[in-house]
Amino acid sequence: MHYEKRFLCPGPGVFQCMLTKLIFTMDREGELLYKTVQWDYSLIQSAGKRPAGPLFDIKCSEEAVSKLHLQHCEKNPALLSDVLSVVHITDNGMSFLEPLEITDTHVVVDVSHLSAWGLVWDIKRFFSPDPKPICGQVLMFYRPTYKGQRPKLNVFLLAENVPVQEVKEQQENVEYIDVPSSCDLIEGQTYSLLCSEVYKVQPPHARFNLKYGPNYHKTFEIRLTPSTDDVTVTVQDQEKKQVWEYDVELPGKEVSSSATSSSAVSSQSAAFLQSPAIGGSYPRTRNLQSTPTKSLPGDEKTKLLSVRKKFIERVSDPILKTLMDALLQYRVINSGEIDSIKGLSRADKARELIDMDW
Repeated sequence: MHYEKRFLCPGPGVFQCMLTKLIFTMDREGELLYKTVQWDYSLIQSAGKRPAGPLFDIKCSEEAVSKLHLQHCEKNPALLSDVLSVVHITDNGMSFLEPLEITDTHVVVDVSHLSAWGLVWDIKRFFSPDPKPICGQVLMFYRPTYKGQRPKLNVFLLAENVPVQEVKEQQENVEYIDVPSSCDLIEGQTYSLLCSEVYKVQPPHARFNLKYGPNYHKTFEIRLTPSTDDVTVTVQDQEKKQVWEYDVELPGKEVSSSATSSSAVSSQSAAFLQSPAIGGSYPRTRNLQSTPTKSLPGDEKTKLLSVRKKFIERVSDPILKTLMDALLQYRVINSGEIDSIKGLSRADKARELIDMDW
C-alpha cells in the first residue's frame, strides 16, 4: 500500500518532502496531496522510454505549484541531459517535457496542472558500449530468529531515488538497519555479496535491474548463526571490484516493537516532518544548515498546536524516532535536546517534541 502524504504550504516558497525528496516551488498557499503509484511499463516502453524514478500522483489547489523538482540518480547528469525527461500522465494521455534545469540531485520542470509525474530515460541510454553507473543505495533489514529459522539480514540493491519508506512499508517482522547506503551500480551488471562470518549467503550472484515498484524484493539474504553480533558485508561487481562495504552491528535478538512492522508515516506526521523546510529557503542540507533553526512563523506554531492532542495520542515510537532523526539531521534540534527526550514514555516524547520552542 502506498500512503498519501499531506502538507499545507503556508505561502510562496520552496519546500521539500523528507520522505520522497520531492521539491515543490509554490507561488501561493496550497495543500499538497501526493503518493507513489504504479508505472505502466508497457505504456512507457512503447514510447521508447524507461522509468528513471518513482511515478508520483500529485494533487494541489490550482496554480499553487509552479515548478516540480524530481530526484534523479545520475552520477553525471550534465553528460546525460539528452536522455532524461519528465513524463506527465493524465486521463487524456501522456506527454514528455524537457527539463528546465538538471541539478546534481533533481530534474526541474514547469507545472501547469497536476496529476501523475515521473522521470524517464530514453532507451538509448542502455545501449551504450560504455555503461554508465547510477547512484545506488544498499538497504538492510534484520530479522531475528523467527518460527525456528535462523536470524537473517535481507540486503537490497536499489537506485538512490527509490524512497526508503516505500521499501520499509513492504517489510514485516524485520528491523531496518540505518547504514551509510551510497554506492555506484550499473544496470544489467552482476553483483555478489561477501560475508565470511555467516552461515550462508544466497544467491551467490544477482543481476542489478532498475525497478521502481510496485514491489521491492531483497537482492541477497544472509543467514546468520544465532551467536553473531556483528558482520562485515561487502558488495562486489562482476570484476570482483568492491563497490560497498560496512561493518554491521546487529540489533538485539528479540523482535522490537518497531521491527514487527515497518509501518508508513501517517499523512499528519509527514507534514510535521516537513516543518523545517518552511520559510522559502531552498531545502538542501547546506542551505538549511545556514538558516536560523527553530524559526516557525506564528501561524505555523498555531497550526502545530491545533493538532497537538491528536499527535500525542496517535504518533508511534517508530515515527517519533524517524522524526527526531530528521530534525537532528536538519539541525532543527540538537543532540542535547534529543538526549533529554529519549528516556521518556511515548506520549511524553511526543509532548516534549511538539511543545519545544520553535
